[in-house]
Amino acid sequence: MPTTCPGSLQALHSSLTDAVDRVDGAALAWAASGAMSLTGAADVPPRQVPVPVTTGLEAAAGALSHFGGIEVDGPALLGERAAIAGLGRAGTTSVGGRAHLLESADGPVCLNLARPDDVAALPALLEGAVDGEDRRAVRRAVAGRTGAWLAQRADLLGLPLGVPGTAPDGPFAVVAEGGVFELPDAPLVVELGSLWAAPLCGDLLRRSGCQVVKVEATGRPDAARRGPGRFFDLLNGGKASVALDLRSSTGRDSLRRLVAAADVVIEGSRPRALAQLGVDAGREVDRGVIWMSITGYGRTGQRAGGVAFGDDAAVSGGLLLEAPFAFVADAVADPATGLVAAAAVLGALDDGRGVLLDVPLAGVARWLARGAPVPSELHQLHTAPPRARPVGPRAADLGTDTVHMLV
Repeated sequence: MPTTCPGSLQALHSSLTDAVDRVDGAALAWAASGAMSLTGAADVPPRQVPVPVTTGLEAAAGALSHFGGIEVDGPALLGERAAIAGLGRAGTTSVGGRAHLLESADGPVCLNLARPDDVAALPALLEGAVDGEDRRAVRRAVAGRTGAWLAQRADLLGLPLGVPGTAPDGPFAVVAEGGVFELPDAPLVVELGSLWAAPLCGDLLRRSGCQVVKVEATGRPDAARRGPGRFFDLLNGGKASVALDLRSSTGRDSLRRLVAAADVVIEGSRPRALAQLGVDAGREVDRGVIWMSITGYGRTGQRAGGVAFGDDAAVSGGLLLEAPFAFVADAVADPATGLVAAAAVLGALDDGRGVLLDVPLAGVARWLARGAPVPSELHQLHTAPPRARPVGPRAADLGTDTVHMLV
């Protein structure tokens, strides 16, 4: 975190860093959050969520409110997808069912087969004719490789794979500062991200008074549209929807026009991919834009550019339970990152200066994984089922507002 970062962001970073070392008040939030009910194996009592998960998310929610945002139960955000979709804990298999904790030659790793292409990439990852559907063969092959070797191969192939100890520092970093701006009554947020973390950030900003435009490519819309409809509505209801053909010069020009009008941009792409579209984050920050970059491993470091989703990013940050191994909650790095990102954007708006913010999923997980141990008296807490905020308006159909927003 640069020493020259603006005051509100510096205060936010310090408060979040301090929060994960506290235990006071954590018990009540644990009982309310439902995160415990999603942690551990299905056939035994749920396991305790680490203390910093609760205290960190409570602090992020407090910062969101402090900077003019809404009141939200930070720890409860971890259970929203499970509550809506009726999902439960499964031990070494993620709540969503796609990620798996496996033993490598030197410790646990998380193999996340989130997309068909990830299954197809297994022979290349493991350098052999491995049937992705043959779990025993995959386990044997993974057991013969080190975590570092697997991480390097996974990043080369664009496959999400979590390895403890490979996450950058978190929860966020200020990469660059830019020009000053005058805060508008309803800042325009252009949301280019997808799935969970970036849309949650956009949703929390919308509920806090921002105007949010969700931009999707016509050839590759947000994959979350194929998931539980009520969960997609929860994260995207109330946003304008713009769909662009980014393969065409017209579509790319429209994207640049939207970005040029934005006060805040949320995105999760490699800088090179944006440059190919004619979008320059540095240039926008110089003119006073808040640029929120949400990626798996951040813009710098050993795994910069690596692909990650919530479950495997959490494991890379060390946020998993051992003896026996188990995931913590449901894709914990996703909702945690969305909340931290929203608080950071509001903090940057409070500072009144353009800034490039780097919020890596794995870095947020690393931040939550550090801190105080679980006090013995808190091991037997009553657990509540996961819950979600009330689902508001239905999310707009793809491209509903394209013409209107580009006039």
